[in-house]
Amino acid sequence: MKALRTPDDRFEGLRDYPFAPNYLEVDDAEGGTLRVHYVDEGPRDAAPVLVMHGEPSWSYLYRHMIPRFAAAGHRVIAPDLVGFGKSDKPAQREDYTYARHVFWMGEVLRQLDLTDITIVCQDWGGLIGLRLWAEMPERFARVVVANTALPTGDQPLGEAFALWRTFSQEVPDFNAGRIVYGGTVSKLSDEEVAAYNAPFPNDSYKAGARQFPMLVPDGPDDPAAEPNRQAWQVIRGLDTPVLTAFGAEDKIMAGIDKVFQTLCPGATGQPHVVLPGAGHFLQEDVGEALADLTNDFIARTS
Repeated sequence: MKALRTPDDRFEGLRDYPFAPNYLEVDDAEGGTLRVHYVDEGPRDAAPVLVMHGEPSWSYLYRHMIPRFAAAGHRVIAPDLVGFGKSDKPAQREDYTYARHVFWMGEVLRQLDLTDITIVCQDWGGLIGLRLWAEMPERFARVVVANTALPTGDQPLGEAFALWRTFSQEVPDFNAGRIVYGGTVSKLSDEEVAAYNAPFPNDSYKAGARQFPMLVPDGPDDPAAEPNRQAWQVIRGLDTPVLTAFGAEDKIMAGIDKVFQTLCPGATGQPHVVLPGAGHFLQEDVGEALADLTNDFIARTS
């Protein structure tokens, strides 16, 4: 598999992102390997908080939350999905499938041998992370569901998502920083917009970012529909504590928090929140509050 690697100098001097890089190799499913980047902060012997980003961001999204978790005594693992951030970027859009993303991130958990995980997952971080929870529930202690879903293709994805998907395929300049900017309430500085664009020196690096919207199951016969149904069957039988924290201004994910509150046994009785002043990328708008909610959730359910 041909893959591109963003030059390191693209990431130099990013404000509020002082974290040392860590790397591991995963099977690319075609006889080679891909390098995956992850942040690893806090005490190594502590139970991990796994924070997973989505489209089209990277671990930079969690820069204000990582220190708060570490200060509370937690180990924080923030991987960059394949195709994003400092991770390798397969060059062809067909290299990216939902199943491969689940496998690649599963390899991160297996190689680091993470257990007693608290996962905080948003956007595609949830579509992948929730599948991992269903696949290896013994590794997970609790789940924070933030502006994400686990769609099966059995219900329409909604007009807001349809508009986003069309935009993602037709816009001439897929500007990741401006897309994140548009999904926030507080808005980003020019410097922050540039940081979200840093992983993509040119369009050849954006195959994964362009393909992600097309991988969301949009019909019952989608290749990922049945695996997601099977994941829901497992999740419905798990008593893992689940907390939902959604942004009040996120139009794409509006109301999906109720699905998790209804279908996840471990969501019963939890203090679920809809956060005012928060858009789709709530880590930017209310990151410190989301970290504090998660820290409280860990303390309360430990």
